[in-house]
Amino acid sequence: MKKIWSIPITAVTALLLLMCSFPTLLAAKGQLRAGAARVNITPPADARFPMGAYGASRTTGHTGIHDSLYFRAIVVDDGQTQAAIVVGDIGLVSHSMWELVIPRIIAATGIPQTHIMLAATHTHSGTSLGGYSGTSTVNGDIAKAKQHQQYITDVHEKISQVTLEAQARLQPARVGVGQGRSSVNMNRRARIANGGWWLGFNPDGPSDKTVHVIKFETLRGEPIAILSNYGVHATIMGGQNQLISADIAGSTARFVEQHYGDRLVAPWTSGAAGDQAPIYTDEATFDDRIGPVSVLGQILGEEVIRVAGSIRTSSRGRIRAAQTVATCPGKKNPPGPRFRPDQSYQFLDGDPVDIRLSVLMIGNIAITGVSGEPLTMISQRLQQLSPFKETLMVTLCNGFSGYICDDDAYDQVSFEIVKTRLKRGFAEDAVVNGLLDLMEGL
Repeated sequence: MKKIWSIPITAVTALLLLMCSFPTLLAAKGQLRAGAARVNITPPADARFPMGAYGASRTTGHTGIHDSLYFRAIVVDDGQTQAAIVVGDIGLVSHSMWELVIPRIIAATGIPQTHIMLAATHTHSGTSLGGYSGTSTVNGDIAKAKQHQQYITDVHEKISQVTLEAQARLQPARVGVGQGRSSVNMNRRARIANGGWWLGFNPDGPSDKTVHVIKFETLRGEPIAILSNYGVHATIMGGQNQLISADIAGSTARFVEQHYGDRLVAPWTSGAAGDQAPIYTDEATFDDRIGPVSVLGQILGEEVIRVAGSIRTSSRGRIRAAQTVATCPGKKNPPGPRFRPDQSYQFLDGDPVDIRLSVLMIGNIAITGVSGEPLTMISQRLQQLSPFKETLMVTLCNGFSGYICDDDAYDQVSFEIVKTRLKRGFAEDAVVNGLLDLMEGL
């Protein structure tokens, strides 16, 4: 006769409680979990919604789709707190958009505001979600404007939902970080024929070629997400293009995801690209098989994959995060032409400008966020002073403060200096010291 083992009900209860609490006990010691998801936000091909960037020349609306737009999300958990990195193929995260979307993410996931980084890839060929002047209607078409507004509302909802989906996919994970190099960017503050400085190509100007890569994988080594960070404007398609495209940001992410058989999510984030252009821009060739969008995206994507393959990962990583707002004196341009080759600008005082600064720590990986477009020297100064070897800067994050120029850059009155709303002598220190203070507090 087979022996039947009997266990007192109190022992069964204790055993179940122990089994249920075991993951929590591990997590309390720093056991990491991660989840990732993506959602398509491409507008209908025939919608002719206004496009962001390049001013009023593109308010007539897009004429087709070159490649799809996405929002991608990574959620991390250490058993005591959670954080989210959410990146979209959009031009920018306006302050009004940030105010609308962050509460949605909080309500859906319970992740606190200070632990959310909502960023834009800064594609200049996406649909406007607000934030650029003159893009609320298409040639005064009220019906089209209502359709566009509904699209914006739907995108806001998709952002919270993709974050919730990433949270639902949380699983025990390992994380690691690495660096590579790619030369698909170049300083764009160039001397022009009549003696001034404007948009162009300056191979001698400062340019950070570093490719930052953060890899998340399961405990068995299966891919979950690869986040990349690189300083370049997503402007390959050019100002005359009217096709929807995520530009180099999307082509890099797409190449990485396809390399892994779409088994992971690969958010691309913009580094300090305020003065960085892609090395090639083609306003006529939009064939995705041979065009520069795919070519440069593949070059950058291959480096991301190479670096990811060499990263050593760990299942430990305590999560800490903090945010603050730095308010800096503002400036405005004098009356008259916005470009003067004799550099005779005498800037006027303007309204103060808020810059939201964010830091998310995963173990000793410092992911910093800046709500604007810093020039490359600001990021390089931060990396030199950071107490953490692995420090990267995600820009256009949690709002939009415009161009943020280092103090020395004001000596050459270029496009960025004319466009910035920040007075010289304040923003560089505010960003660098503000982020260092946040890191020290964590």
